[in-house]
Amino acid sequence: MLESTYLRCKEQQHKPKEEIKNELIALYDMFSYEQVSKKIAQLLTPPGLEAEVQIIYQTIEGLHDACPGHRGDWYFSGKYPTPGGNRVVNTAFINFIENKDVRAYV
Repeated sequence: MLESTYLRCKEQQHKPKEEIKNELIALYDMFSYEQVSKKIAQLLTPPGLEAEVQIIYQTIEGLHDACPGHRGDWYFSGKYPTPGGNRVVNTAFINFIENKDVRAYV
């Protein structure tokens, strides 16, 4: 799944931003809010720490309630409100796969 997503992102790199599709939505859909929160907590827990670390984010539903009428979700859904956001998320994924430590936007 990662390789095919990467290839789809690469195919769109040079398109005008209005034509770019967010290729990461399928990856977001594979995991629940709880799974993502648990993984982030695992990644951020220092080795040897005996306390349980929890990362708690507002749910997508809570975000919609807090920001009625807004067009995007950003985190955990991949639904960015602008074409530029789609370009940035695809570029960030390409950078991750290619192990590049650079910004996805300029």
